[in-house]
Amino acid sequence: MDFNEIATVSGKGGLFSVVAPTRGGMILESMDDQKKKLIVNANSKVSVLGEISIYTTDKEGSRPLQEVMKKIHAEFEGDTGLASDANNDELKSFLKFILPEYDEDRVYASDIKKLVKWYHLLSQNYPELFEEKEEKKEKEEKADK
Repeated sequence: MDFNEIATVSGKGGLFSVVAPTRGGMILESMDDQKKKLIVNANSKVSVLGEISIYTTDKEGSRPLQEVMKKIHAEFEGDTGLASDANNDELKSFLKFILPEYDEDRVYASDIKKLVKWYHLLSQNYPELFEEKEEKKEKEEKADK
């Protein structure tokens, strides 16, 4: 699994794995313990995590979410120390620590809260997402032997 196989749906909480495309949309499965299936049509606002970026003030203008999450993982290894009800100042200082050049005017506290929530879900249930390709290859080769 990679970040291009994980989606978020506007109006629905949580993250979903992409199961299969359909003629008019796609089939998704919730990544929580319930594993509910959901069919979304082409009119639904679905965003794949591999295509989401965080606004920055540098010349690039944004940083891919995948890169930011891997940076969080390298620093915290699964435990950010933030509670789901953390206040806005804590959330902003957390992101400032991880991504000093994030655009404070365009990235809201609610966005940072989602980032932290998504990171916790993925790091607990899908830690292989944060491994580098080299590490994944080595593990696969060992498993094949």
